[in-house]
Amino acid sequence: MKILVVDDEVLARERLLRLLGKLLPDAQCLQAQSGAEALAVVAEQAPDLLLLDIRMPGMDGIEVAAHLDVLDGPPAVIFCTAYDEYALAALQHQAVAYLLKPVREAELARALAGAGRVNRLQLASMRAGDPAAQRSQVSSQTHRGLETMAVEEIRCFLAEQKYVTACSPSAELLIPDTLKDLEQELAGQFLRVHRNALVALAHIVRLQRDDGGCWSVVLDSVDARPAVSRRHLTEVKQRLVER
Repeated sequence: MKILVVDDEVLARERLLRLLGKLLPDAQCLQAQSGAEALAVVAEQAPDLLLLDIRMPGMDGIEVAAHLDVLDGPPAVIFCTAYDEYALAALQHQAVAYLLKPVREAELARALAGAGRVNRLQLASMRAGDPAAQRSQVSSQTHRGLETMAVEEIRCFLAEQKYVTACSPSAELLIPDTLKDLEQELAGQFLRVHRNALVALAHIVRLQRDDGGCWSVVLDSVDARPAVSRRHLTEVKQRLVER
């Protein structure tokens, strides 16, 4: 595994490199002290993972992640920052974790375990040809740490602005995936009913029509009632008949 540590502070880089040496002694560790230098190293060395600071002079970490997003095979990213207000912005990129400084060994170990898997774009490519490769859970880095939710528990995915919420009977989780990616990956389990909603076929109780003629999906064990658009109504009805 090739890891690039990006931070403008020497002591911060050295601390992360020591932790990496302890947790992943066989990893090849590189370092950069600015966003621009990081992108140059990525282009030349193609690291698998970045440990990326956010607040840096010139190009900050969020900008670096945005540049990585357009690559065909972007590296995974673990944000390491002293500030917690960037968490939502981080979710839009390839971040597998969001760690607050000083980074603790146990937290970094958990983040590295997640980053050891292939990144989101690579997963999407694999799963397109192998249904068995579909993930069994979704995950997100929140202020409470890395949180997960089993796919089999999810009743629907709802999109609002740039974010997607996974809804289950016990919780809701804001995740960094897009509905388009989820629809492609989980096509056998989830059905598009609206431009901003996917629902779990196994948990549909019925379709419901209100007095105004608008349709929605009733799902078991949750209050959410995703709307069914006219565009998708015929397909939704057909899929329910075929279940």
